[in-house]
Amino acid sequence: MKSLALALILCVLLPLFHAFCYVKPMTSKPGKITHCRDDKDETWHPIGSSWRNSDCMDCTCNSCCSGYTTPVDFPVDCMKEWDQKACEFKVVKKRDPSISCPIFASVGK
Repeated sequence: MKSLALALILCVLLPLFHAFCYVKPMTSKPGKITHCRDDKDETWHPIGSSWRNSDCMDCTCNSCCSGYTTPVDFPVDCMKEWDQKACEFKVVKKRDPSISCPIFASVGK
């Protein structure tokens, strides 16, 4: 019985490992507020809007999720590099970063 319970718990948690999302609690009664504040940038946004913050998270007033994917399978002679301006990983040749590499699998978003 303990094994079944553990298996059920692991099955429930598995989608959360690469989800990169979190829910933001509302501090006031719905309908009474017109704007919400981004946790990272401390900028104000109208209720119902969506935005991308400086942590490359796609947010609404209720939640934030990663706005990018992370490459996990690409050729061994390549490496991943983070491009903060574009909010994305680029996979390039180790010996010549001007040459892009194929990405076979990614996680996130």
